[in-house]
Amino acid sequence: MTMEQTCVLIKPDGIGKKVVGDIVKRFEAEGLKLIGMKMMRPSQEKIEGFYEVHKGKPFFGAFIGFMVSGPIIASVWEGDNAVTHVRSVIGATNSKDAAAGTLRNLYGTDNRKNLVHASDSAENAHREIQFFFAKDEVISYDGYEWKSK
Repeated sequence: MTMEQTCVLIKPDGIGKKVVGDIVKRFEAEGLKLIGMKMMRPSQEKIEGFYEVHKGKPFFGAFIGFMVSGPIIASVWEGDNAVTHVRSVIGATNSKDAAAGTLRNLYGTDNRKNLVHASDSAENAHREIQFFFAKDEVISYDGYEWKSK
């Protein structure tokens, strides 16, 4: 068992379609644990920094415009092989090619408006989590169970 953390961004289309709860519920049903979450409207500079690896590619400008068109939700998930697990749940980048039942297949539109971003490696997950979260904003926990009075 390899316990990992991964970063997931719910893009403006996911928020606009009002499927945030469905996304969270799906990851929790898959056995992943939510350990950090925040909504924000990032600046163009911040999003360009996050996606700097794609700078200079033909789609970059339009993609950045989409990512700053509305709020996003940054989240951190923890679980066994979390990076691979999350990526299997979200499906292929182009929603039209995503396997049936994946989040992008269910709620995405195309290869830009595809609902979510997810880390593609443990190394990138670490960088992406640090990009959006201070150390005290990610709260890993074990064995907590809610008990009503």
